[in-house]
Amino acid sequence: MRHLINFIETKDVRKSLIFEHLKCSKEEAELIQYICRRYVKGLEEISVLEMLQENFSAEGYAYLNKLSLVKNLLDLGWVIQMSFGQAKAHESSRLELLGTSITPSISLLRLLEEGSLEIFLPEVKPYTDHLEYLQDQFDMVTLLHQISTFKQGFADNSLSIGRLKNKLTLLTKRIEERVKMTEAPIVVEEFFKEKEFDEKEKRIFLALLKEEYSGGEGQFRDMNTLIELISFDEYEKIKNRALLEDGAKLIKEQIIDYEEILNMFGGVSRSFYLQEEVMQRIIHPKKSKKVTKLKLDALVQEQELFEYLKPLTTLDDVVLHPKTRETLNNVVKQVDKDVFKKLKEWGIKDKRKGIDARIIFYGAAGTGKTMTAMSLAKTLKRPILSFDCSKILSMYVGESEKNVRKIFDDFKELSKKAKVDPILLLNEADQFLSSRSEGAGSSADKMHNQMQNIFLEQIEKFEGILIATTNLLGNIDKAFSRRFNHKIEFKKPGKKQRLRLWQFMLPENADYEERFDIPALAKHELTGGQINLVIKNTAYKVAVRDESVFTNQDFLDEIEKELGSSFDGVKSMGFKV
Repeated sequence: MRHLINFIETKDVRKSLIFEHLKCSKEEAELIQYICRRYVKGLEEISVLEMLQENFSAEGYAYLNKLSLVKNLLDLGWVIQMSFGQAKAHESSRLELLGTSITPSISLLRLLEEGSLEIFLPEVKPYTDHLEYLQDQFDMVTLLHQISTFKQGFADNSLSIGRLKNKLTLLTKRIEERVKMTEAPIVVEEFFKEKEFDEKEKRIFLALLKEEYSGGEGQFRDMNTLIELISFDEYEKIKNRALLEDGAKLIKEQIIDYEEILNMFGGVSRSFYLQEEVMQRIIHPKKSKKVTKLKLDALVQEQELFEYLKPLTTLDDVVLHPKTRETLNNVVKQVDKDVFKKLKEWGIKDKRKGIDARIIFYGAAGTGKTMTAMSLAKTLKRPILSFDCSKILSMYVGESEKNVRKIFDDFKELSKKAKVDPILLLNEADQFLSSRSEGAGSSADKMHNQMQNIFLEQIEKFEGILIATTNLLGNIDKAFSRRFNHKIEFKKPGKKQRLRLWQFMLPENADYEERFDIPALAKHELTGGQINLVIKNTAYKVAVRDESVFTNQDFLDEIEKELGSSFDGVKSMGFKV
């Protein structure tokens, strides 16, 4: 008891053995000294009012100015506020303290007995692997949870918010120092930089990652618990809910998701979890980062219906009519947090967080329909599966009706297995969308109408993004027209658009004649696909020459062939800028 006796007997409290460990002012240390002297005489609880009046002037009410000293001792964790013999964990205002009592905390008693409560952390060394790093981060999550439970009044009396915050500060600094010393990339830190997470998003992510590693359905999946980890007060709790609402960054970018669960009180609560692709990237950092996409790609290779497309461009990279771009931008904005909130409040959207859109792209071949669909997929960071509708009859003679349903069933199955929401692209969907035969006398007409009825039924039930391409809109059945949210026309490019297409498609590293005239080429009315084809054909011709220099005449010859041909139905290739 050397430290206790030394502390209560020392006249100048600053010279006591434990003063440096108290980390408080001389006045505050003198109050602790007063409390300890009373405590060893059997007076466990001390009235705050009595203590202030005895230690400071009782004349007038000047002692009220010293309430801040008591508040600070509570925050530091050296004393505990008492009420009817029970410890109060929640914070009180200064004036509330006046009518209460305080008692030494277990932390103070341990300090008086042992002489030190300093937290001795191991020597700071670089992380040897990502598991060491995660252990420190998971310890930080545990501390944050202890601090949040303390604020709610559920903490162990042996804990103090001051010491918990001190430990959190030390651990946070230790993690930062170890990360700086570590030369090898740490997968979680790299992920944070890539996604540009702020501190609150990092804490949510780490808490959910801790749950994944523990393998349970623990407390950190609960929405309210996650919000408590990142909030200091009630105002922040309300503000921070936006981080876990539909349309928030973590959900919009498919990093986390949630399930809605009916609780025992009849309400609905949300249980959050990390997406499978993200988990694979963190748990198996040496494997490919595109685990989910590769998995979907592999699944597609095992079947015959769909083609797995790999977009190379976003919507910003393609030449589009301003009205077309505006419509597609509105589709993309469905994932915006504020837009989603409005749609949900208006009853337009349910709890589904993704985009719901059924779109028809119509226009001449080569105007960029398929390219735009692929660019939309890349903009939304979605995979895209394509089905060539012209094959449905030739591939499945006699079973066309059955296989229309199979398109959608197989698409759902692939999505479920790969745990992604691909875009479904139905190329050349004319026969599905065209007006149905009246009377339907022949067996072929009956089969065609039945096939279309099934297709109509599947369109009605479809959730997600579906894009159908067709050359003609005039022949589309009205029943189908009503089922599509957007009908977007792809016109042949105007002169200005053609000029841009020529400028961007021409080979950059090639040699051109001195007076090469691009505007002269743009005068000819070609689609983006035709311009692409003309450039490729010309390149093959020029490449075999000893002096491989492009001339205007080389391109004009190929343009004449293209315009003079009867191949208007060239497959849509899209165009990039």
